[in-house]
Parts: sequence; C-alpha cells; structure tokens
Amino acid sequence: MTTKKLWIIAALAVVATLVFFGFFHHGKTEADDANGPEKAAGAPVAAVVRVGRGTLGSPLTLAGAFKPFQDVDIHAKVAGYIKKMYVDVGTHVHEGQTMAVLEVPELAAQLAGADAAVRRAKEEIRRAEGDVQRAKSAHAAVHAMDSRLQAASDQQAGLVAQQEVDDVHAKDLEAEAQVSSTQAALSAAEQALDVAVEDQSRYRALSAYTQITAPFPGVVTVRYADVGSLIAAGTSNDTNAEPVVRLAQISVLRLVLPVPESIAGQIRLGDAVKVHVQALNQDSVGKVSRFADALDQQTRTMHTEIDFQNADGRLLPGMYVEARIGVAEKKNMMTVPLEAVEMNGSEGTVLLVNSQDVIEERKVQLGLQGSTRVEVLSGLSDGERVVVGSRNEYRAGLKVTPKEINVAQPGAAGEK
Repeated sequence: MTTKKLWIIAALAVVATLVFFGFFHHGKTEADDANGPEKAAGAPVAAVVRVGRGTLGSPLTLAGAFKPFQDVDIHAKVAGYIKKMYVDVGTHVHEGQTMAVLEVPELAAQLAGADAAVRRAKEEIRRAEGDVQRAKSAHAAVHAMDSRLQAASDQQAGLVAQQEVDDVHAKDLEAEAQVSSTQAALSAAEQALDVAVEDQSRYRALSAYTQITAPFPGVVTVRYADVGSLIAAGTSNDTNAEPVVRLAQISVLRLVLPVPESIAGQIRLGDAVKVHVQALNQDSVGKVSRFADALDQQTRTMHTEIDFQNADGRLLPGMYVEARIGVAEKKNMMTVPLEAVEMNGSEGTVLLVNSQDVIEERKVQLGLQGSTRVEVLSGLSDGERVVVGSRNEYRAGLKVTPKEINVAQPGAAGEK
C-alpha cells in the first residue's frame, strides 16, 4: 500500500472518530441537562424585582364619600292625623321650626279634663282653708273658756261646778280635734292639686308633641307622609311607626375614611387632610375631627372622620372624594412593589423565585404602605426576587425563566 493511500485512510479514520465523539457529546448534554426539556418546551417567563431598601413616606390616598353631620328620621311622639304640613323635600329649616302639626282630638279632651281637675282641686283647697280657720277660731274660744273655768276652780273650790268644768274641757279637746281634722282635709286637697297639676303637665307636654319641630338646622331630604295621614307614635322599636320626614344637617359634612392599620398609629386630631372632589373637580382641606382609636377586627382599619364646613352648600352628601393623608417618613426599610403582594390586613403573601428559578409562596408581615411600594417587616431578605404582575399564571413549584425588571428603590423623594 502506498504512502498516499495510508494518509487518506488515516484522515478518514480521524474524521469518523471526531464525528462519533461529537454526536455522543451532544446527546449526552440533552440527556444530562435537567433544564433541556423545559427550555425546549418553553418555560414561562416571570417578571421579577429584587427586594431592596429605601424610604417610604408618601401621602396615602383613600377613597370615601361625604355624609351629613347628622341624618335622622323624625317621628311623632304621639299618634294622630297630620293636620298641617309646612315642609317638603328640599326645605331648609332652622332649629325648633315647626314642620308639621298633628290632630289628636282625644288628647285635647284629656287636657281639658286635667285643667278642670286643677281648678276643682284649687277650690277644694280654698274650702279646706276656710274650714281650718273656723275650726281654729272655735277651738280658741272654747279653749279660753276652759282656761278661765279651770283657773276659777283652782282659786276657790266649789265656786264652779266640777261638771261644768269637765264639760268645757271636753269641748276644748273636741275643738282641737276638729282643727286637726280640717288641717288633714287641707293637706289632702293640696295633694289632690299636686296630682291634678302633674296630669295637666303631662297632657300639655303630649299636646306640645302634636307640633313636630326640627331638632337641628338642616334640609328635608325625604317626606314620608301627607296631610290626613295617620301617624303612629314612634316611641318603641317594636312598632313599625312611619316617620314624618327625614332631616339632614349639611352645613357641616363628615368624611369617613377606613385608615389602614399600617398608619393608624400616626393619625392625630387636627391633622390636615386634602381631598379632591371628583364631581366638582375641586380640592378642599379638612381636619381630622375624631377617630375610633381602635381597629375593626374584620377589616383591620380604623374609623376616622374629617369635618368639612359647607355653608355654601356646594358639597353634597354622597359625593365621592379622594383623600390624601400625610405619612411620616421611614428610612432604610425593606420594600417590595404593591403589585407583588397579595395583602390580607397586616399580612400577605408573595411569589418568590429561588436560586433554582422555581416559584415559592412566602408569607410576609407588612408595615407602612406607600403609593407604589409597601414595607416588609419579615419573611423576605435583601436581594431576593419576587414576581410582579398577575399571580394567576404561576404556582408554587413551577420552574420559570426570570426576567428581572429594574425598579428604582424609593428614596427620600421616591415616594413623595
């Protein structure tokens, strides 16, 4: 065999060896690489951000609606027919203004009877006083005679017959008893007058209730009854008494806000609250007037009220507003975007992408909430990756292809 042929054979052998080992190496990579099948099948891409530290302190925006400062149904104290109605929907009234008058004929008769009883009791007192005066005069005369006879008998025995002395003394005692009797009759007449006056006062008070007046200045928002309607007395929760009108005080409005637990401890009386009234496209400023100082166990929020003066009546009850509450700054806190957390009060869950690019569900404790980020008190470490966006596409144990998104950490002005 020639040298040239030997070289050709050797070259072919080398090429065959390289092809064989190249094919073997490629097949081994596909088999050994655990990610190969998934990558080939297309592992879902997950947008992630890294847990970092920064400063939170932006005003918290809450939605709410105006309510009347006072809003009540006005009921009748006594049952009767509406005789006159002076107001209608939209009527502005002042405190003490008569809105309706009831007609209660039997109450008028009872009041007339009470007046007559008072007059009769006064006459009885005058008669009893006259009886007392007569009894006292008679007793004084008899007592004087008894004293003179007794003195004469004591000075000279036998001057006055003892029988006569005894008779006059008995009359003296009888007259004294008559005085006591007339005084008792006078006391009974006075007590009868007190009872009659009490009845008279009660019926007069009930008669005053036939005039239904406004307990505070406001506007009539609902009229429930018309002239001639029978109105039941609204003195018990057990009766289905229909009110006459509904009255709302709108010169001052309340804005009720559910302040979250994360900032409830920072709320103070007198804090300024700026609101944007969407319907009027205007801003107003109020002050925190009162708060519950306790959290609702269901919502983990604190009932907070802001009063707004509304003398011009531009603000209407029911208008929706966006309120901005200032929050004190907190620095160097661990934060994540709001869209990365599924919140449940002061707790929540995030989807974490671990070092093997596998989804884990992690429970976290939450703190202060800003406009775009929320503080994480525990459950995460700096630099860990959390999924942002829709959570419905991912589940715990799913392998993903993380795509990191650069989101600036909140600085001193980042959440302002």
